Amino acid sequence: MSSSPVARLLLPLLLCAGALGFLSRCHGARAAEAPRYVTVSAASFKPGSTCRDPDPVAPRRNGTSAVLRLTHRHGPCAPARASSLAAPSVADTLRADQRRAEYILRRVSGAGAQQLVGSKAAATVPASWGYDIGTLNYVVTASLGTPGVAQTLEVDTGSDLSWVQCKPCAASSCYSQKDPLFDPARSSSYAAVPCGGSACAGLGLYASGCSAAQCGYVVSYGDGSNTRGVYGSDTLTLTATDAVQGFLFGCGHAQSGLLTGIDGLLGLGRLPVSLVGQTAGAYGGAFSYCLPTKPSTTGYLTLGGAASAAAPGFATTQLLTSPGAPTYYIVMLTGISVGGQALSVPASAFAGGTVVDTGTVVTRLPPAAYAALRSAFRSGMTAYPSAAPNGILDTCYDLSGYSTVTLPSVALVLSSGATLTLGADGILSFGCLAFAASGSDGGMAILGNVQQRSFEVRIDGDSVGFRPGAC
Repeated sequence: MSSSPVARLLLPLLLCAGALGFLSRCHGARAAEAPRYVTVSAASFKPGSTCRDPDPVAPRRNGTSAVLRLTHRHGPCAPARASSLAAPSVADTLRADQRRAEYILRRVSGAGAQQLVGSKAAATVPASWGYDIGTLNYVVTASLGTPGVAQTLEVDTGSDLSWVQCKPCAASSCYSQKDPLFDPARSSSYAAVPCGGSACAGLGLYASGCSAAQCGYVVSYGDGSNTRGVYGSDTLTLTATDAVQGFLFGCGHAQSGLLTGIDGLLGLGRLPVSLVGQTAGAYGGAFSYCLPTKPSTTGYLTLGGAASAAAPGFATTQLLTSPGAPTYYIVMLTGISVGGQALSVPASAFAGGTVVDTGTVVTRLPPAAYAALRSAFRSGMTAYPSAAPNGILDTCYDLSGYSTVTLPSVALVLSSGATLTLGADGILSFGCLAFAASGSDGGMAILGNVQQRSFEVRIDGDSVGFRPGAC
């Protein structure tokens, strides 16, 4: 019986992910070098009340890139116009996170993974850690229209269409935001997208008929939130020297669900309507981001740039795609180590690939992989009293009264031997092991934003690179 193209693609990757011995031979040098334990101050898990890095963007500006500052929406580094609404509870955050993860897994279920066979200057947009769409996501500030109006936008690698709330919008249809609603009538560069044109046809699954000859759009998110309105174009100013003329976006007139506070969303997915797709001619379709570890630190988002995912300092792996859900950036997880020791997980458990998603909070693993991780981690945490489970997180600890905490190290091994050795903030969050089981063995996993924090994640052509300690 001949094997399928997907099976032929995955076979070389899976041979290195099976038995412990195979993992040692394929990736052992990197996995074995990982530290066995990570000791940190217990205070480091607290959010902090003072911004420790007020502008990480300025040192990175150069002739080939423009960097936007990324900050936690509710933290001390947030811009003055960031949402003043109270942050959601941990329970609410985790419930919304579970809905998003389930939505992603439904979209990619049964689709398999295959090699991406195709995907100049640079612009970098600073981002902020936010709570929109119900999860711990990140925001950047950009300017829309002429004259420009500042907009605080969520950054999302798991969706494509960008949008902002627009006038006119009834109070019952638009949620509260701190910035004024964008008014297309006051922008000299705004143009409505007509029905029947190529731009309207390019909306694909986001299309929603016509309204007064204007092209309509609708986007539904994994947590049940949605936005709808008309499709238009205007100037999107990323920095003082970087502007996108004729940027296509949704002018939202009706939003519902868990959307609160932010002005809109900046889609960084893989379809042509995303910011990455629309600016591919200028920036080559490459981008990178660094998510801050906590609200008192900052990160950045960069479009283009001279460095590639294979540049020095990056652990690089192959970029895959799911034919049934082409929006997502997918890599192949092949192994996990805890305390410097590789876990024995069947190769078949990782066969579905792993979505790299800024909008999912905690990493989701196939059941066999999560069970092995949990068991090894618990064995290394016997010095600390356990605490009650917190929603989807079932391995939690009471660390009150401790001045320092020593955690077993956790490293994620990807195809080509790329290894992500996580910091303490990528291991423990909300007082719990920041991983959960979902789906089935052989199904898709999700690399959440907790585990991506402090890494520069660079997506360039057919590869994804991870550089530690970047913000």
